[in-house]
Amino acid sequence: MSVNNFETIYYDLFKQHYSALLFYATRLVGEDDAEDIVQDVFVELWNNKSKIDFDDHIKSFLYRSVYTRSINFLKHKSVVDSYTAEEKEFFAQKIAYYNYENSDVMARMENLEMKKEILSAINDLPDQSRKVFKMSYLYDMKNKEIADILGISLRTVEAHMYKALKILRVKLSHLLLLLICFLGVYE
Repeated sequence: MSVNNFETIYYDLFKQHYSALLFYATRLVGEDDAEDIVQDVFVELWNNKSKIDFDDHIKSFLYRSVYTRSINFLKHKSVVDSYTAEEKEFFAQKIAYYNYENSDVMARMENLEMKKEILSAINDLPDQSRKVFKMSYLYDMKNKEIADILGISLRTVEAHMYKALKILRVKLSHLLLLLICFLGVYE
């Protein structure tokens, strides 16, 4: 087929089918993207002119090409939209979580720091005082139970508790001051 002959056939096909193909594509993908799809089909037709037989089946070829491109477009859009929606949700949650004004984050960070400091202070207590303190405050045991388990007198348990609390009050006094200041800011 000569170049001039092809251009004439191509132009006639374009004039004859463009509007109908555009209408068909619009029903599949919407107005904005339909025009791109139909134009891509005609570009593909032009680029593959030597491979395509311009017989009675060209109309079927054009409609099938528009349909296939439309379906591929919708699949791609679906993947992109779902990925974008998930990505947006993830980043929105991340931003909300790390927002400096988010009191939950600040509270969690402050609680974690305080907890580390308190546990460190407890672990620095003398051996027997630490055992007595943990059994009383962390395991919610009565002084009598502690005395029985450790094989010491009730008076010794009370002395170790007094000693532990005195040491912790001194070591953790700044936390009390910090807590008072923190509460004063938010009242």
